Amino acid sequence: MMRNNLAHLRKERGYSQEKLGELLGVSRQTIISIEKGRFDPSLPLAFAIAKIFGRKIEEIFFPDN
Repeated sequence: MMRNNLAHLRKERGYSQEKLGELLGVSRQTIISIEKGRFDPSLPLAFAIAKIFGRKIEEIFFPDN
């Protein structure tokens, strides 16, 4: 599994989990699962998340060492 700082970035932008899910075309539950590290997003979804926040994928997702 990967770790991430998605919750921090989302809150920084003032997005709710529901709003971010809408922007990405996924459910709020998917956002919750990604933030809690229970679900690793697909590569296309990871790219979409990175694009929304203007970051590189590796600035959002990183290995759980």
